[in-house]
Amino acid sequence: MINKIIHFSIKNKLIIILMMVAWIGGGIFSMQKVPIDAVPDITNNQVQVITTSPNLGTEDIEQFVTYPIELVMANLPGVIEIRSISRFGLSVVTIVFEDDMGTYLPRQLVSEKLAGVKAQIPQKFGEPFMGPISTGLGEIYQYTLKVEPKFADKYTDTDLRTYQDWIVKRQMAMLQGVVEVNSFGGRVKQYEVAVEPDRLKSMGVTISEIFTALEVNNENTGGAYIVKNHKANFIRGEGLARSIDDIEKIIVKTEEGVPILIQDVATVRIGHAVRFGSFTKNGKGDAVGGTVMMLKGGNSNDVIERVKDRVVQIEKSLPEGISIKPFIDREKLIQRTTSTVTMNLLEGGLIVIFVLVLFLGNFRGGLIVASTIPLSLLFAYIMMNIFGVWSNLMSLGAIDFGIIVDGAVIIVESVVFYTIQQVRKTKDAKLSQKDLDNISYKSSSKMMNAAFFGQLIILIVFIPILTLQGVEGKMFTPMAMTFSFAVIGAMILCLTYVPMISALFMSKKPSQKEMWGDKFINWLSRKYEPILLKALKRKTVILSISVIMLIAAVFTFSNMGGEFIPKLDEGDIAMQALLKPGSSLEETEKVSTLIEKTILENFPEVTEMVSRIGVAELPTDPMPMDIADMFLMLKPNDEWVSASNKEELIEKIKDKLAFIPGVNYEFSQPLELRFNELMTGVRQDVAIKLFGEDLDELANYAQKMAGIIGTVDGVADLKVEATKGLPQMTVQYERDKLAQYGLNIQELNTIVRTAFSGETAGIIFEGEKRFDLVVRLKEEHKKSIDDLKNIYIELPNGDQLPIKEVAKVSYQAGPMQISREGTNRRTYVGINVRGRDVESVVNDIQKKLDADLGLPPGYYITYGGSFENLQRAKARLTVVVPIALILIFVLLYFALKSFSQTIMIYMAIPLSAIGGIFALWLRDMPFSISAGVGFIVLFGVAVLNGLVLITSMNDLKSEGLGLKERIVKGTKERIRPIFLTASTDILGFLPMAISSSAGAEVQRPLATVVIGGMLTASLLTLVVIPILYNIIESRSEKRELKRGMRLNLASFTSPIILVPLLGAMLALGSSAYAQDSKTSFNSLEEAIDYGLKNNKSIQAASLEVERLQMQKRTSFNIDKTDFGVQYGQFNSLENDLGFSISQGFQFPTVYSKQGAFGKSMIKNGEIRKAIAENELIKDIKLTWYRLLYLQDVKNLLVFQDSVYSQFVRAADLRYQTGAGTLLEKITAESKVTTVKASLSQNEANIIIFERRLQTLIGAENPVFVSNSGENKKILAGALDATIVNSNPQLELLNNKVELSERMTNVNKAKLLPAFSLGYNNMSIIGNYNVNGANVFLDGNNRFSSVKATISIPIFARAEVARIKSSKLNQQIASTNAEYYETVLAGEYERVYQDYLKYKTTVEYYESSGLPQSDLILTNSRKSFENGAINYVEYIQGLTTGIEIRNKYIDLLFQLNQSVIAIEYLGGTK
Repeated sequence: MINKIIHFSIKNKLIIILMMVAWIGGGIFSMQKVPIDAVPDITNNQVQVITTSPNLGTEDIEQFVTYPIELVMANLPGVIEIRSISRFGLSVVTIVFEDDMGTYLPRQLVSEKLAGVKAQIPQKFGEPFMGPISTGLGEIYQYTLKVEPKFADKYTDTDLRTYQDWIVKRQMAMLQGVVEVNSFGGRVKQYEVAVEPDRLKSMGVTISEIFTALEVNNENTGGAYIVKNHKANFIRGEGLARSIDDIEKIIVKTEEGVPILIQDVATVRIGHAVRFGSFTKNGKGDAVGGTVMMLKGGNSNDVIERVKDRVVQIEKSLPEGISIKPFIDREKLIQRTTSTVTMNLLEGGLIVIFVLVLFLGNFRGGLIVASTIPLSLLFAYIMMNIFGVWSNLMSLGAIDFGIIVDGAVIIVESVVFYTIQQVRKTKDAKLSQKDLDNISYKSSSKMMNAAFFGQLIILIVFIPILTLQGVEGKMFTPMAMTFSFAVIGAMILCLTYVPMISALFMSKKPSQKEMWGDKFINWLSRKYEPILLKALKRKTVILSISVIMLIAAVFTFSNMGGEFIPKLDEGDIAMQALLKPGSSLEETEKVSTLIEKTILENFPEVTEMVSRIGVAELPTDPMPMDIADMFLMLKPNDEWVSASNKEELIEKIKDKLAFIPGVNYEFSQPLELRFNELMTGVRQDVAIKLFGEDLDELANYAQKMAGIIGTVDGVADLKVEATKGLPQMTVQYERDKLAQYGLNIQELNTIVRTAFSGETAGIIFEGEKRFDLVVRLKEEHKKSIDDLKNIYIELPNGDQLPIKEVAKVSYQAGPMQISREGTNRRTYVGINVRGRDVESVVNDIQKKLDADLGLPPGYYITYGGSFENLQRAKARLTVVVPIALILIFVLLYFALKSFSQTIMIYMAIPLSAIGGIFALWLRDMPFSISAGVGFIVLFGVAVLNGLVLITSMNDLKSEGLGLKERIVKGTKERIRPIFLTASTDILGFLPMAISSSAGAEVQRPLATVVIGGMLTASLLTLVVIPILYNIIESRSEKRELKRGMRLNLASFTSPIILVPLLGAMLALGSSAYAQDSKTSFNSLEEAIDYGLKNNKSIQAASLEVERLQMQKRTSFNIDKTDFGVQYGQFNSLENDLGFSISQGFQFPTVYSKQGAFGKSMIKNGEIRKAIAENELIKDIKLTWYRLLYLQDVKNLLVFQDSVYSQFVRAADLRYQTGAGTLLEKITAESKVTTVKASLSQNEANIIIFERRLQTLIGAENPVFVSNSGENKKILAGALDATIVNSNPQLELLNNKVELSERMTNVNKAKLLPAFSLGYNNMSIIGNYNVNGANVFLDGNNRFSSVKATISIPIFARAEVARIKSSKLNQQIASTNAEYYETVLAGEYERVYQDYLKYKTTVEYYESSGLPQSDLILTNSRKSFENGAINYVEYIQGLTTGIEIRNKYIDLLFQLNQSVIAIEYLGGTK
């Protein structure tokens, strides 16, 4: 299957290219659509049910509100956890559902149950409602209303809160993606009727009467309408109070005919609601702000952009001097984390590309592998868009391009290896496209089997991560999915794109020069081989060292400790100030303002500081008034001066604030604080939860636990949940006295509630704004317990008496808060961990609590927070990781078909773990889920190199190599891909490992594990696996010998030796035969004709002409015929059937112009063929006459050899007879030796040019050219400068002018209208009035119509631009043709002058020079033989005569070349 896909990809390159275009387009589109955020949303699937009842105590809230809600919700399907907080006036119940239930189904289930539970909650005890559809990531934008200094006295905090609630909030809430705007700070405006008890008593008026009077005197009504003058006049009763004056004039009752008005018994003024929360900023006291909450599942980046755009609009509608200033803007964190991911990916990608190009030894190969990086990332984005995976720090944080390109590296490295091998084997300087296709297929199919299984293994190792649930699942599943998507994309690319582009893009002339990367790999190979050989000799030592290292790593790991996830540095600090339980809001405001001033004055790193106290308008975070959440906005780290890191800064802040008594501090981060609160109900890293029934017992044991836990090293920010100590003034009614006076508790409670808390008696409208009308006592009458005791109640007989007469009013401490989990009461001790890992701290706490704390029956302890998440993740990984390892084993077995070799490769897993563990230990990092993911990735990558190595050795085994030889050769051959994959994996993760920017804390352990593991895995793989292979294979061979498979050494060796010898002898014989059998031609014209028929380039040019002729037939390209069928209710309620056929046509001129263009293209192909033929003819002529020249030189050398041989014999004879000297004899012999050497060189040149001529004409054997006297080239035809006009290159340029003109005509024709003809036929089933009669038409009644359309190019700017472009091309082609014609004329003139020069000289030599040479040679020989001249004079004569002949041969060759050049310029045969 794999091989078929690879073969298809190589053979159908255009399809793969189009697929890549679609791939890139889809990836770019998806990148724009995938939501972006800083981190994954790890909030569990929860619904909050909130009930506010400001007048109920903590225990009352639990009994009457919280417990009924919990009881009803506990039986809902999919509920996995219920927890609640009950405090004075507030109940928050959090119901956690299974994640796969979605967002809206749980809310629907809760909503249905709430309708029933409302009946169980007493009236006026509050009405439960669901919290907003948001998550821990929902608080995307927090802001304050900033007042310019010059307007500071103009606006009160009540005014600011009114602007926030009625301008900012209303306009912001209508924004897409915004689910809620939560206001905090300031004072909520109310119209307050402040009652004076003394005046009430003196006038005999009760609070109840005032309340009733306000209720019945503040309403409008309608009375239908009265018809008058044909118009309906609607009746409207206007009785709403619209001002303070209207309220003051409301009558309470009449005493003796005198009306008592509101103003007589109370002061009406603008007041504010009772505050349970506040907001301060920068040490300047009260401020007003809000939190924009994003809809669950929204795109943070897009929503924030919309919020910011809306802020600009809102500011225009705010009063002068008021603006909106954010103090927490999620976009900043998103930018910081995404820049971290982007920079790490970019740096990692560039490093990988650099390593590939450098060490692959082939620039094009490096580019091919590098191109898979962005393509695989684009594929990952496509899949992220489909599966709804967000782009954030975690989803993109684990992508290592080194791992992604491993498969491509293996394939391309093999292609590079085989291309060079092919060139060296065939001794051809250039490979054909077919050769490259074959090499690409061979490399891809051979290596992809191993690479495919390796990539499958990498995918399998992510299965454990995909099974994680809860927080860890939300955190790491996107990472696993994104990485898997990228690996799948890389697998697809390795099967399709990489083989195709390798066959298309790799050089057909591969350089055999040794590159720097080749030199390094060769050096590495040379250094590695002796190490390997020594290791094979010392197997026991090496394996023992490996085992010892593994044991040491296991021991180190067991003492390493662990944490859930390294904390993400959000850039800011969230700090909690915890005052004494029961502290007032005013006291907390005072302390928070002091803290803000102190920090801003002493720490310039802090740019801004805000504090949120108590609960906001929407109490999703049920915080008491004695706790302040403080947010410290920090400058970038490089601008810090007080500290170098956050831990140091926090310690210095603590020291600086030590002067404030009675305040404890906890430090966290804004996002982390919210996540912890929502997920676990606890804001600290670890919560030690104590479950029990009695609140006092829980509080006492929690204090004991805190004392024990505080002694553990690493514990910071210890906090005991405040469950008791709430100051209360309790009114306990005496039922005997109530009966005596005829009173009921409900009326008394109403009076108490109204007097102090205030009771809403109506609404006052200011335009669209609505403000409560509230009745309560004047502020000065709400100062002490005596005011409560002396509040007057009315008796049934009209008398009044103070409430202390019927009730006991006293101070009693009440519970601050009651927390429940799983419907059981619980308290907790919360801690943050600093300087140690979470797991070891919790283990120490467990030991101390077990030893020192004894709990009563029914009380028990659990551990929550990040430790709980870590334990849950560990438990799941303990089950799933072994399953994944088993799957890896099975896949390896399928790939190798050998159990022993599978075990061998499996050893890479513990070997890699060694480096990962020691890397964490060296960097002082505890084990975390991030590190665990790193180990999982590492295991998959580590086995890939072992798989490649063993596969290579098995291939060599099939070739018959011995054990040691295949180990050495196999490891040396695979050292480059192993080095490349390891180095790219390591260097790809390097930027993550050393990064210190936002979000790097999470990536750092993962990258550290992979880098350390790959270092040891690569080193030990190249040493340990060969040792194991040697041991296992040698034992296997011994077993085969024992089974009787031993062969006789002589009979086994002989064929191995003889077969290569026989092959070599046959090869030599065939080679010799090929040298002797040569093809000969009678003439040059015959050779040219043969070459024009058999040369491959000419054949290709002829095929191109045929292709263009076939392409011309596409000129008349009528559009496809459209057939359509329509069935359904498109005419009436009945189902009708219709069909249509239509055909579109271009304007006829378009087809004719396209035909003309096609003819010009055919002509273009024919001219290109003529150019190829002209080039071939020129090369054949030059080679032919070069061979003739070499034959002439050979004949002259043979003549010299005969002459000097005679001279040697004569000189020897003269020396023997004493007539000559020894010098004469030696000189003659040296002349003969020199001539024979020249003859040998000339013979070699003849063979070279015969081979060249063989290649040019496409002959099977070398071509023999005999010197039959045709060694002088005769110029055909008269010489004329106009000969260049028939030059095919010039004709090609003129043809380009014609082509541009034809294209212009085609584009002009396309501006003409197009036509379309169509025919429709349908039924119209139903009853119709036909000629006055009601007729039912069924499906057999058909109705036909024809349709003709004309398409007019109204928007034709593109076509006009194409016409102009064609005209410009025409001008360019014409200019080029004119220029080339000038160049040809100049070239012709130069060649023509050379021809005349050589022609004159040759004619001189033929008429005078050669006869003189013959005469000189003849006379010199005779004179020497007769003794007329000595040997010196004889040699001078011979030299002169031979030089004349040699000069003539050279000049003749130059003449022939000039004639060939003239014929080439004229394009003549």
